[in-house]
Amino acid sequence: MKKQRCIICGKPLSSGIMINRKGICSCCEKRIINIKMDTDFYEFYRECIKKNIVPTIIKEEEFRCQSYQF
Repeated sequence: MKKQRCIICGKPLSSGIMINRKGICSCCEKRIINIKMDTDFYEFYRECIKKNIVPTIIKEEEFRCQSYQF
């Protein structure tokens, strides 16, 4: 089985958080928590999350809606 990798830094995931089967390592998690919103790093983290996590949430929600029975 393929080892999970952090969606931010790409390092193998050994600890951290999982959101919709996507992982963020504990190091990146700490950086995200403590980052100031007016920095380029904030935009970088935001885009990584937007690109990797948001589409899976939308896709799963569309699947649930399509399988809804009247």
